[in-house]
Amino acid sequence: MSYGGLVGGKYKVLGDEEVKKIHETAKQILHEVGIKVDADQILSILSKNGAGIDSSSNTVTLTDKTINRYLDMAPSEVTLYGRKQEFNLSLRDRKVYLGTGGAAISILDLDSGDRRSPTLKDQARLARLVEQLDNIHFFQAPVVPTDIAEDDLSLNSFYAGLSGTHKNVQESVTSADKVDDIVEMASILAGSKEELLERPFISFVTSWMISPLKLDIGTTKVLKKVNEYGIPVALSSAPVTGSTAPATLAGLLAQVHAEEIFGIVLSQMFAEGALVLYGPVPASANMRNMAYLAGAPETGMMNVGAVQLADYIDVPIYSDAGETEAKIPDTQAGFEGAFNTLQVALAGGNYIHHAAGMLESMLGVSYEKFVIDNDIIGMALRALRGIDVNDETLALDVIKEVGPGNNFLTEKHTIKYSRSDEFYVPLTTDRESRDSWEQSGKKGTRERAQARARKLLEETQTNLINKEKDAKIRDRFNILLSRED
Repeated sequence: MSYGGLVGGKYKVLGDEEVKKIHETAKQILHEVGIKVDADQILSILSKNGAGIDSSSNTVTLTDKTINRYLDMAPSEVTLYGRKQEFNLSLRDRKVYLGTGGAAISILDLDSGDRRSPTLKDQARLARLVEQLDNIHFFQAPVVPTDIAEDDLSLNSFYAGLSGTHKNVQESVTSADKVDDIVEMASILAGSKEELLERPFISFVTSWMISPLKLDIGTTKVLKKVNEYGIPVALSSAPVTGSTAPATLAGLLAQVHAEEIFGIVLSQMFAEGALVLYGPVPASANMRNMAYLAGAPETGMMNVGAVQLADYIDVPIYSDAGETEAKIPDTQAGFEGAFNTLQVALAGGNYIHHAAGMLESMLGVSYEKFVIDNDIIGMALRALRGIDVNDETLALDVIKEVGPGNNFLTEKHTIKYSRSDEFYVPLTTDRESRDSWEQSGKKGTRERAQARARKLLEETQTNLINKEKDAKIRDRFNILLSRED
C-alpha cells in the first residue's frame, strides 16, 4: 500500500530567523547583483513588467515590489494528474510524493549486469516497472535513449513513458517547438486539447538557469511555451558548492533561492498564474577534485533547507533525494540513498525526484535499484506516517485481558494488526532464519531485486495506449518504439 501524500515538515535544518535571513540575502542578490539575460525578447518582457535592465551587461535586477507582486501570483498548490485518478499528486503544504529522476546516460543491463547505453525500449520498460511499484508515485523519464536522433528524442521519450505507466509523466524537451508536438500527442491520448489542459497528465522540467545567475535562453523559451499552455513545470537550478555556488551551504541556498525567485517571477510575467514548482537541485562538491557529490549528507541538508525556503514563500517544491555515487546497487547505494530520502521526506518535499533507480551521481540507473528504492521509499514513508495513538492502538483492554506473564500471540488484536499497514513489509529484504536463507540460495538484496524486476516486466507486456489512439499518434508523429516493445 502506498502512502503518497503524507504530510512532512517534521524535520528542519534551519530556524525561522535563519530562513528569513537567507530569503533577505537572496533578495539582495536580485537587487544588487542580478541575473544575466542575453536575449532581447526576454529583456523586453522583463523591462515592461518592472525589472531593471543594465543594457551594457544585459543584467536584470528586481525590486522588492516586483518580487512580491509576482510571487503573490504564483499558485501555492499545483496538481500533477495521472491518467488514473488514483495517481493524482496534490503538491501543496508539505504533502510528500517520491519518484524517478533523469537523465542518466547509462544503464546496468538486467541480465548481464554490465553498464551500457540506454535505449528507447529501456525507457518504456522502466515506465512499465514503475507502474507496478506502489511507492514510486510519478515517472520522470530516467534515461536519455541513445538509439534515436536528438530531433526525435523529446517526443519519443514522452511516448515511451505514456506507453508504460498511468502515473504522471515528466520530461525535459530540447526546443520550444517540441512542446507543441508533445501537447498535440498527449491531446490525442486525452481525447482533445481541452481535456488535456483540464487535467494534464504530462508535466515538464526545465533546466533554465545556468548557475551562477545566468539564464539558459533556449530552455527559457521552452519555459515560456509551457507556461503559456498552463501545464506544470519544474524550475530546475542545480548549483554545486565551491564551483557554481559559494562553498558554504548557506551561501548556496541564498544564491539558489535568488535564482528560483527570479524563475517564478519570470514565469508569472510569461503567464499570470503559471503552474511552477520551485526547483533547487543543490549538491556538494568533492573538494579534492570538485566532482559532483549527489549522495553526501550535506546535499540532503541543503534540500531540506530548500523545502523550508519554498514553504516561506508558499510555493510547491520540486525536491531532490535518493542519489548516490555508487556504481552498482551495493551497500553504499543503500545508505546514501536512504539517508537523504528520509531527510527530505521528513522535511516535506512535495515532488522528490531522483528517489528511485539512480546510480553514479545521476549518470546511471539500474532496473533492480528501482525495486530496491521502492522499499526504501516505503520505509521512509512509514516513518513519515508516524505512530497512531488512539484507544484501540493503545490496547489497554487487550493488556488487561492477557495480564502479566502471558503473551499476545493468539489475540484478535494481534492478528488484526499483524495483517494491517501498521508494519511495512519490504519485498527485497531477507527476514528469515539463516537456514532458510541458505536453502533458498544465499541470495543478496540485488539478486532478489533483479528477480523481482524480471517478474514484474514479464507480467506487464501491454502498451497502455489503446490501439485506436496509438494509430492516430503514429500517423501524425515519427514514433520509433514498436508497439510490442
